[in-house]
Amino acid sequence: MNQKLKASIMESLSSVLPITFIVLLLSIFVVPLDVGTVSMFFVGAVMLIIGMGMFQLGAETAMSPLGEGIGTQMSKFKNVALIAFIGFVVGTLVTIAEPDLQVLSNQVPSVPNMTIILTVSVGVGIFLAAAVLRIILKINLAYLLIGMYAVLLILSFFVPKDFLAVAFDSGGVTTGPITVPFIMAVGVGLSSIRGDKDASSDSFGLVALSSIGPILAVMILGCCYNPQNTAYSSAEIPSVKTMSDVFRAFAIEIPNYAKEVLISLAPIAAVFVVFQLFSRRYRYRQIQRTAVGFVYTYIGLVLFLCGVNVGFAPVGTLLGSSLAGGENKWLIVIIGMLIGYFIVKAEPAIQILNHQVYSVTNGAVSEKSMNLCLSIGVSVSVGLAMLRILTGIPIQWIIIPGYILALIMSKFVPKIFVGIAFDSGGVASGPMTSTFLLPLCIGACEVLGGNIMTDAFGVIALVALTPLIAVQIMGLQYKYKLYVKQKNITDNNIIPPDSDEIVEFGEE
Repeated sequence: MNQKLKASIMESLSSVLPITFIVLLLSIFVVPLDVGTVSMFFVGAVMLIIGMGMFQLGAETAMSPLGEGIGTQMSKFKNVALIAFIGFVVGTLVTIAEPDLQVLSNQVPSVPNMTIILTVSVGVGIFLAAAVLRIILKINLAYLLIGMYAVLLILSFFVPKDFLAVAFDSGGVTTGPITVPFIMAVGVGLSSIRGDKDASSDSFGLVALSSIGPILAVMILGCCYNPQNTAYSSAEIPSVKTMSDVFRAFAIEIPNYAKEVLISLAPIAAVFVVFQLFSRRYRYRQIQRTAVGFVYTYIGLVLFLCGVNVGFAPVGTLLGSSLAGGENKWLIVIIGMLIGYFIVKAEPAIQILNHQVYSVTNGAVSEKSMNLCLSIGVSVSVGLAMLRILTGIPIQWIIIPGYILALIMSKFVPKIFVGIAFDSGGVASGPMTSTFLLPLCIGACEVLGGNIMTDAFGVIALVALTPLIAVQIMGLQYKYKLYVKQKNITDNNIIPPDSDEIVEFGEE
């Protein structure tokens, strides 16, 4: 086996194993599950592990270099309008390629699927163009975020209540396993030729701004369509008695996901072909390497999506309904937080983000620190989502104060942490959130007789929110350690480093 692939699969194994172990314990001691259901779950977990490992290797060898190459090439153009147009086209095509967008479109049957897909894609395209211009023109990210989120929060009071949570969820769903590595690499490419001190910090923030676009677009769409009969079709667990039945259940679905992912990756492959024809950037061996990367990405996503949707999602719904329907229904808040803590590590794009953060900051922000911050943030968000289901708290009561706090914090943390924090929110809310946590909330809400559209939906939005605060708290910790370091240098009559300079957390 390819050593890089083996290492990638082992890394995904360590990420998925904790959540698998938690579900196993719940099925034994809290929510007894039949052997067939557990078998479906474990086969799904194996497919998820292999698929995520192959995807990460594919993204590393194909998606990231392509995105970085496009970003570098764009930065060489003198025409600002042309740069914005390329950003718009790339953002739109890559978002159409995002498999998670199909999940969102199917949740709103009163609006045609293609209408939602195009609306969200154009929203991402417009805001990616704005994010690209921000890097080129060196505009402060915090000011843009404050302005854009202020518009979103004001507009939220005019969006139909049954559609608001879906609108906020769209921001997290559209920054999934395909868009994140590509868009983040574009940012690295754009800032790579800049030699100023802010180049590293400006490489982040593209995902953050791109996440605002779909929220705003879907809010406007909701005001136009004003849907009243939106519904969600819960995933059903196939009836299986033997391992042959389990194999058949997955084998039936694999061709569907193979077709879906092929259609999803086609626009990005087209972007690569067009980019190569115009730039002649890659030599034959690089083209060959990128092609192999696309194959890894394709196979990995097929296995991942099939494993998650067929094996994980139905179990999520069943666990949610069983936990909420028991005598100690408040236990679902604690269990939800525990699941949230570990499930974020199984998101395919998380490791891409963590690795990029580690590289850009020269190890100042370690992958371990990022994992801990994101795990704590997502744990809190899932707990809040479960609390909403039990109490019926409107999502605005959490979203509005949360974003206000995150935006206020952005004025006090180092610039690079602002970009990392707001990028991490979009990355954390990936396919595992939409196909396991959302069904978990749906199942609990159905049993408790709540309104699914107002109470269950919104978990993706909350998962996208809390990492913003958690990572910026880490930024404040970093700033304090930098202050201590500067003070020690000053006391010894040495010229202190610049306040935006990145230093190691453990450096004395």
